[in-house]
Amino acid sequence: MNGWRLELRQAPPLRVDLRGIVPSALAGLSVREIEQRRVGHGNTTVPLAEFFRVAESPDDGLRFAGDLVRFDRVGWQMAGGTIVVEGDVGHYAGAAMSGGELRVHGSAGLHAACEMAGGLLSIAGNVGDFAAGTLPGSMDGMRGGTLLVKGRAGARFGDRMRRGNALVFGDVGEFAGSRMVAGTVAIGGRAGAHAGYAMRRGSLVFAGPAPTVSPTFVPAIAAADVIWQLLARDLARHGGVFAELRRRRIERHLGDLAADGKGELIFAS
Repeated sequence: MNGWRLELRQAPPLRVDLRGIVPSALAGLSVREIEQRRVGHGNTTVPLAEFFRVAESPDDGLRFAGDLVRFDRVGWQMAGGTIVVEGDVGHYAGAAMSGGELRVHGSAGLHAACEMAGGLLSIAGNVGDFAAGTLPGSMDGMRGGTLLVKGRAGARFGDRMRRGNALVFGDVGEFAGSRMVAGTVAIGGRAGAHAGYAMRRGSLVFAGPAPTVSPTFVPAIAAADVIWQLLARDLARHGGVFAELRRRRIERHLGDLAADGKGELIFAS
């Protein structure tokens, strides 16, 4: 036996908290022991078997089959291994990850990849607001790893991001890359208003239409050809709209000067 397959029995009446259901926690357990793992449901806890049929799988890691839109914290604090979700997931997907790989074949809710520190989170559909940002009450956003969103992203994508790469192949909402400290945010589609608001450092790359630039950003004078080739090559390996970035000319703006920032907006045309 290499892994586990959890098939959804039915949609729960309340939201379910799946923290702790990660490959490392299930290693060495029997089917019966996994079925009796307790998960949060409303203001109580219930056995995992209440919602899922558990079966051994020839594939490594953990696979969820079904629509998990009411299931939150999938991959919460995951440190290794692989989780695959065949449908949508709820809020906090991949939040506080430090390693491993979480692949979502559908869309994700709010706060995906918040305070992610390592590993890979790949979302085939859309993602809600505050992805790659901070957990409520915290000051630090995403701090490592890679987030790939093949669809659209909501507002405040990459808010207070400190390190890592966060890519959106489609459009993003307002305040993308707001209050960034470091790291790279790359956007393949259209960006909403106030991109880079109050950013201090880091790179915000626009592979699609250039948004309106805030007057608190100024055009860069110094060339950055070598740095751009390295950054573009790193982004190009993810394919799609980013595949040909190295062949594009760029225009850079520095700021946000209102926050004494030294970040950069890079428009690749």
